[in-house]
Amino acid sequence: MLPAVCLGEFFDMVMYPLLGISKTSERCARMPRELTIDGTLISDDSDCYVIAEIGHNHQGDMDQARQLIAAAKECGADAVKIQKRDNKNLFTPELYNAPYDHENSFGTTYGEHREFLELSREQIAELQQYAKELGITLFASVFDFGSAELMNQLGAPAFKMASGDLLNTPLLKYIASFGKPMIVSTGGATMDDVRRAVDAVMPLNPQLCLLQCTAGYPPAFEELNLRVLTTFRQEFPEVVVGLSSHVSGIAMDLTAYMLGARVVEKHFTLNRAMKGTDHAFSLERPGLRKLVRDLRRARVAVGDGVKRAYPSEKKPLYKMGKKLVAARDLNVGTVLTAADVAIRSPNDGLPPYELDGILGRRLNKDLAAHENIRWQDLGD
Repeated sequence: MLPAVCLGEFFDMVMYPLLGISKTSERCARMPRELTIDGTLISDDSDCYVIAEIGHNHQGDMDQARQLIAAAKECGADAVKIQKRDNKNLFTPELYNAPYDHENSFGTTYGEHREFLELSREQIAELQQYAKELGITLFASVFDFGSAELMNQLGAPAFKMASGDLLNTPLLKYIASFGKPMIVSTGGATMDDVRRAVDAVMPLNPQLCLLQCTAGYPPAFEELNLRVLTTFRQEFPEVVVGLSSHVSGIAMDLTAYMLGARVVEKHFTLNRAMKGTDHAFSLERPGLRKLVRDLRRARVAVGDGVKRAYPSEKKPLYKMGKKLVAARDLNVGTVLTAADVAIRSPNDGLPPYELDGILGRRLNKDLAAHENIRWQDLGD
């Protein structure tokens, strides 16, 4: 249980000054920065909400999709996310029929490739039921009006908007009208683009999460720009922020958590060597399990900022700590000088910071070499 100081104040008092940002702490007094997805509260003081992005790593195979959902649940993820497109109404005929014949293709044209990977309404409903039975949330990135309506009819608890639709304010507003939580990626955007999207959504639906994202697959580390999370937190104080990460490791996600990210979306696969472009930068089971574990630990490890001693430190510091003892055999009446006192372990006597307080005091008893010097053994 996290004590008195909320994590929002932690960012205001610690992280912002560390980053050279001036910030007056009003965080705990204003409207809470929180979002609830399928009964799970996401806030500054909550665990990080981890989304295992399946995307099309199921390769159009329902058995593989179920395996991915079960594996994500086993690893501790809060949600799994698929993708839904109405391909013929999404792409121009030119792109739909464009040649797409290479090692990662599931068709000779781009349209054939996308259709092979697409899940039907019935298949999505089946996966929703399967996820519900396992106790993990399932929702989708939707790329068009028809797919958004389909997922809404299926009772999706949240909606994800990919970076390519950040500028698509008609679609943003349409999905906002459903009144469900929206998670919006911001890859390739300027702050003006982000503001425009926020201004389109918030009057209709304040249940918004912004994800810092770099739409490279994968991006260079110098392109991650995780400090944008701090910028988002400052400019949109009532909006939950997070990270959509296309790098395969987990260190950057932990860094993002410390900068205020409370949603992390990571691509997830059963085998990184499988056919498809996303597998190579996706996490496998061990990586996702470690990510969830370390994000949970990070929340607890942040603490409350109050410096204190813990029971686990007592034994080590007994051996490592020091005390004041007689440097040699000392007779009663000796007026202590620095040469009469030694600093030794273990730590079961007067601490060394009391040295100045005992010098010049007269012993009222004999002390053997290495015997503890005690206040009661000293006269005026």
